[in-house]
Order: sequence, then structure tokens, then C-alpha cells
Amino acid sequence: MQAIVSRLHGVFWLWVCMAVCSPLALADTQYQTSEEFVREALPGAQPQQPAVIWLDKNLQAKIAELLGHPYPQARLRYWRQGAASVWVLDEIGKEYPITAGFWVNNAKIARAQVLTYRETRGWEIHLPAFLKQFVGSELKGGKLTTPVDGIAGATLSVNAMTKMAKVALLLDNTVQTTTKPPP
Repeated sequence: MQAIVSRLHGVFWLWVCMAVCSPLALADTQYQTSEEFVREALPGAQPQQPAVIWLDKNLQAKIAELLGHPYPQARLRYWRQGAASVWVLDEIGKEYPITAGFWVNNAKIARAQVLTYRETRGWEIHLPAFLKQFVGSELKGGKLTTPVDGIAGATLSVNAMTKMAKVALLLDNTVQTTTKPPP
């Protein structure tokens, strides 16, 4: 009898450990590096040689309208090839930053990818079924032109991805209209 109780006790603690630790195991998951994402989106680009956009007061104000707060950096790196640009952005989900890559081509999102996910819930936003909702989306009046369906239990992560998509489109429009494409 004591052996059965001891075994049940061990199984109970194993179950408790798995229940408590498994969400933590999902935290800080890197699905792709920014260099890999850039190489896939712009095969001829040099990931080591990004361009830089300074987030002046005017641009920060526009970004703050989309995010609900100013972007925490003064400048951002990006990669550009003609009418295409690639952006790697961070936005807080619930508690931690989500790093995502956006490939914008002809003022539309060509691809969205979660690069690093650090939250314990909402990891489903990295799945292709969710990310394909962004493809073809444009920015009109501060909103995406395609609807983005939410994921139960991942509302803040979905919101973060949606906000970053808007910022990527805004930044692409800014560099396409104010700078010459690289040679």
C-alpha cells in the first residue's frame, strides 16, 4: 500500500511540475532569425547592410497613433529592394516583447512572420493560418484593409501583431516616398 501511495505521490508532483513548467517552456521561442527572414524576403539584399530610418517627432507621432505609445527606439534598421522593404519590429504582447518580421511589397504586406515569441500564452500567432491574414493588407486611415481574426486567449498577442503590421506599412510608405532606392 505504501508503494502505491509513494508512486501516486511521485506522479502527482510530476503532473504539477509539467502543468507549471510547460507554459514557461513556450516562452522565448525563436522561430526564425531576422537575417534568415531578410534573406528569404529579399534574396539579393545584404542583411549585414541595412538602411536606417530615424524616428523624428512627426514619425513618432504617427507611430504612437497606431501603437498607442511612441516606439521605444530613436531609429530602426530596415532592408529595401525597389518597391519592397523588410522590417523587424518589437511590440509588447501582454508582458514581453514579440519580435516580428514584415515584408512589404508595393505598399502591401507580402509576408508576416513571428521571429521570437516570449509570452507564455498566445503562441498560436506564429502559425501560418493566422499569419496569412496579413498578406495583401494595406494601411488606409490607420486601419488594415483586411480583417484579422482573433485567437481565443491570445487577444493581446493578436493586437501586438496587428499594430506592428500597421507600423511596418507606415514605415514602408515613409521610406518609399522620401528616399531613393539603394543601387
